[in-house]
Formats: sequence, structure tokens, C-alpha cells
Amino acid sequence: MTVHSKSAHNFLVCAGLLLAGTLIQAFGVCNIHAHAPVTEGGVIGLSLLLEHWTGLSPAVSSLFLNLACFLFGLRQLGKHFLVCTLLSFLGYSVFYALLEPWAPLLPCLISHPAVSALTGAVFVGIGAGLCVRAGGATTGDDALAMGIQHRFGVDVRWVYLCSDGLVLCLSMSYIPLHTILWSLLTVILSGQIIGWIQKIPVHEKRRS
Repeated sequence: MTVHSKSAHNFLVCAGLLLAGTLIQAFGVCNIHAHAPVTEGGVIGLSLLLEHWTGLSPAVSSLFLNLACFLFGLRQLGKHFLVCTLLSFLGYSVFYALLEPWAPLLPCLISHPAVSALTGAVFVGIGAGLCVRAGGATTGDDALAMGIQHRFGVDVRWVYLCSDGLVLCLSMSYIPLHTILWSLLTVILSGQIIGWIQKIPVHEKRRS
């Protein structure tokens, strides 16, 4: 295999992982998180917190928070991160738009907080995990976690746990405790799943 064909093959593999990841993540957010009695950590949760206490619209705060995280990720990870992240953004937006008119497709997944917390974490964890594994980010949370892992060598599982946990703890100032607890379960599990996917070994074929 020539260098050019190998590069093309690697890009197709990354693109496949990114599209699969964004489809899985969009399905989970659109059909579970958007309808379930759980809240969010990370940039989404922080923007909602700022709206509650300052009146600042999430349309403004999330824009600047996500932009700051993506710039940090771009500085640490370079052009490959930029290309993969743009593909992730596009894929996630398209898949979400296609799924939204039909949501929720599986009402049984949002019938109980425990079920929605667990299933939502699985969809988001696997979807985001595939995207992060391929080198892209669909949210500022992913970009921040990837940048910190690259810069400081911290496992992404602990970055997600610390950032989401901090936001959820602050959100207790206006969100009921039972909602926070189910949300904490979701972010802990999804963060662990992302970390597990990152650690799956890759075995390259040897030349004969």
C-alpha cells in the first residue's frame, strides 16, 4: 500500500467512525436527553446555569464557551482535529435534523429516570467515544477533554467527570436534587464509556 493510498484509507476509516459516532450520539440526544427528566453537564449545563442566574441567553453563552473550548483543542491538536471536528459538526446536525421530526422513537426509554439516564449515557458515550477516537469533537466538552488529555496526559474519563460534575454541583442551586442525581449518573457513565473506547487497542496488519 502506497503512502497516498494509506492516507486515503485512514481518512475513510476516520470519516466512517465520525459519521457512525454522530448518528449514535444524535439518536441518544434527540430521542432520550431532549425528552427525559435529566439535565446536562459541560457547556450546555453551564450555559443554562448562567441563564438562570444572570439572564444571559444560552445562544450567546454557549457560543463563546464552545468557541473557547474548540480553540483550545485546535491549539493542542492541530489541523487533523479541525477537519474531523467540522465533519462531526456537519454529521451531527444533519442526523439530528433527520431524527427530530420522529422523536421520541422509543418512548419506553424515557418512561423512568433510571432507564433514560442509563440508556442516554450509553448512546452519548458510544457516539462521542467514536468521534473522540477518530479525532473529532461534536461539542466543546469533547474538545476540552481531548485538548487536556493531549497537553497534560490526563485520562479523558477524569476530565469529563470533573467538568460535568462541577457544573452539576453548581446547578444544584436551582435544579431539584433528584434530577441532579440522575444527571450525575448519566455523565459519569457516558464519560467512562468514552474513556473505555479510547483505550481499545488498534492492531495494524503486518505486511507479508
